[in-house]
Amino acid sequence: MKPSRRKFLEQSLVTIGACALAPFGCRWAGIDTAAPPATDRKRASSFEPAYLELERGGELARREERLWELMKSCRCCPRECGVDRIAGETGVCSSTAELKVYSAGPHFGEESPLVGRRGSGTIFFSNCNLLCCYCQNWEINHRGDGQYRNHEDLAVMMLSLQERGCHNINLVTPTHFVPHIVKAVRLAAAEGLRLPLVYNTSGYDNLEVVKLLDGIVDIYLPDFKYQDGKLAAKYSNRAADYPEVAAAVIKEMHRQVGRLEVDEAGVAVRGLIVRHLVLPHNIAGTDRFVRWVAKELSADTYVNIMPQYRPEHRAFDYPKIARRLTSEEWQQAMAWAREAGLTNLDA
Repeated sequence: MKPSRRKFLEQSLVTIGACALAPFGCRWAGIDTAAPPATDRKRASSFEPAYLELERGGELARREERLWELMKSCRCCPRECGVDRIAGETGVCSSTAELKVYSAGPHFGEESPLVGRRGSGTIFFSNCNLLCCYCQNWEINHRGDGQYRNHEDLAVMMLSLQERGCHNINLVTPTHFVPHIVKAVRLAAAEGLRLPLVYNTSGYDNLEVVKLLDGIVDIYLPDFKYQDGKLAAKYSNRAADYPEVAAAVIKEMHRQVGRLEVDEAGVAVRGLIVRHLVLPHNIAGTDRFVRWVAKELSADTYVNIMPQYRPEHRAFDYPKIARRLTSEEWQQAMAWAREAGLTNLDA
């Protein structure tokens, strides 16, 4: 007889251990639960995550199979290393086909529509395909801290976050583990997973992969880091094509899910949130970024212009980013956003 969801959790948690469910970077005070000013609202009772329909029709299994094929001569990201990760080879992301997870837990430091009152159910994956020199999570993304897990473990993490009352499953740095994620979602859905999936990415994703995620991901949360390819190459491990890649995938994400939708409590259930980290000396091209959003997406796109840059990892090797932002740089960034006509800012 098939075990109940709670029994499945109880049995599987023994194999995971508490460390995999420890919250990462939680901020318990000062939570802003106000809804953004320009969003669509849905009743929570009417929401169903997109992946359930695909699973019922067998399409989710077909998508998973196609994603595993991409890993045999790896094209999971735009670097297209071509290594056989199934056979244990590694490319830029230093990952084989073996899943590696740093932590899972409620996170209260994300955008307010993701956090709500009970937190975003955040799963941090180890390693990264972009590898920015100033990475603030460099221990996870560059050094690869974390533990190897199987798909059942990942499914239990998702179900445990749902049991703890989190509003979503927030997949952080998922690009190089997309096949594993889809597999785990299928396992978790069979045991009762009903939370929206958040695809929390650097924006350096393979357009083909993002198209395969259509109808699987409910909320896209990409960065758009640079507008200049030479600067992207300098600060993010030779990713000279980053501006073109990010623009294409974010437009596809917007096509799939549209503007941000929230429920009656102001919690996100579907849509796009774009993040942009302001860098010193306008290295991120903030003035061009905000104009791009207004022209290519829409002025009411939910945009988080982030001021929290600090020099980390190897940033001190690069004089122009070896300091924090000045107040003048931050004020200028916000002025550019207003001049571009953006109306839905979370800054």
